[in-house]
Amino acid sequence: MRKWWIVLLCMMVAVLAACGGQTTVQEGSANQPGGAASAQPAGSASASGETIELTYAFFAPANTFPAVQMQKWADELEKRSNGKVKVKLFPGGTLLTAKNMYDGVANKVADIGLSATSYEPGVFELYSISDLPSGYPNAKVASQVVYDLLQEFPPDALKDFKIITAFATEPSYIQSKKRASSLAELKGQRLRIPGANSPVVAELGATPVGMSQSEAVEALQTGVIEGYVSSREVLKDLKFAEMVKYVTDYPLSITTFVAVMNKQKWESLPPDVQKLVDELAPEMPVFTGEYLDGIVKDSIQWSKDKHQLEIVPLADADKAELDKKYEAMQKKLVQDYKAKGLPAEAFNDKLHELIKKYSSQ
Repeated sequence: MRKWWIVLLCMMVAVLAACGGQTTVQEGSANQPGGAASAQPAGSASASGETIELTYAFFAPANTFPAVQMQKWADELEKRSNGKVKVKLFPGGTLLTAKNMYDGVANKVADIGLSATSYEPGVFELYSISDLPSGYPNAKVASQVVYDLLQEFPPDALKDFKIITAFATEPSYIQSKKRASSLAELKGQRLRIPGANSPVVAELGATPVGMSQSEAVEALQTGVIEGYVSSREVLKDLKFAEMVKYVTDYPLSITTFVAVMNKQKWESLPPDVQKLVDELAPEMPVFTGEYLDGIVKDSIQWSKDKHQLEIVPLADADKAELDKKYEAMQKKLVQDYKAKGLPAEAFNDKLHELIKKYSSQ
C-alpha cells in the first residue's frame, strides 16, 4: 500500500510541474508579457523597453540646412519617445548619395532617405510646376506649400514608401561676379544651375551650366562660370561671397526636398511611434523654413559686412517681362502634364491658393 501512495504522489507532482511550466511559457512567449499574441513586429520596440534604431541618410554635409532638419527631427523623435527611438544620421553621402537615395531606402540600405525632387527624374513630375518661379516670398511659405501639395498629390512612384516630411529652399537668386540690373546685362552670362532648372536660366538670356554645387567653387575661381543660381545661405555657408559680389534681386525657382521611409520599416513600428512620426511631419516644414530664412538673413548681412556684397534691383520693365515668361512656362508645363493624364490643372490651382494662404499669415 505504501508503495502505491508513493507512486501516486510522484504522479501528482509531475502533473503540477507540467501545468506550472505551461503557464510560464504562455505568459512569457517570445520574451513578451502577454504571450505570442502581443509579440511586436521585427525591428520595433518590445514592451520590455527594447530600443528602436533608425538610420537616416542624406547626400549633403551636416552643416547644410536640410541636414540641420534631419538632426532636429531625430532629436525630437528621441525626446518625444522618451528614448524609445534612436536615430543614427548619415549626412554627406556617407551611406547613400544623391544618385541612389530612394533606391537605397527601397533596398533597406537606410531606413530613411532625404533627397531633392529635381534629383529624382520621373518621380516628381508635377513638382516641376511648383519649383518654377511662382511668387514664393521665403522658405517658410515655400516649405508649407510643398508639404501640403504632397499630402493632396502624392506621387505614384512613392506609394511603396512612407513620406516622412517635405520642405523647400527660399527662391533662388542670381549670384554673380558681374553686376546685372537688366536682362541685357544678364545676356550670355555663364551661370551654374541644377540641370532640371536650366530652362529658367535660359529665359533670362543667360547660358545655363549644369554642375553640382561642390563643382561651382573651382568653376568660379577658374572662370568657367561667372555666377550661379541658388538660395542665398550659400553666400556664407559655402563662402561664395568671397568670389561673387552681386545678387540680382529677382526670385527664381525653389528646390523641394522630400524625406521617405522604407514602407516595411514603417509598418514594423509600433503605433505610438508611428503617431509621433506623423505629428512631426507638418512641424518640420515650419521649423526648416523659419531656420533657413534666419540663416539667409544672417548670410546676406555677413556678406555685406565682410565682402561688400551688393543687392542689385532688376529694372521694372525686365521684371514684368520675366513674370510673363515664367507664367507662360508654367502654363505650358501644366498642359504638357495634363496631356499625360496627370491632375496638373488642379495641382497648379492648389499651388497658387496655398502660396496666397501662407503668404498672408
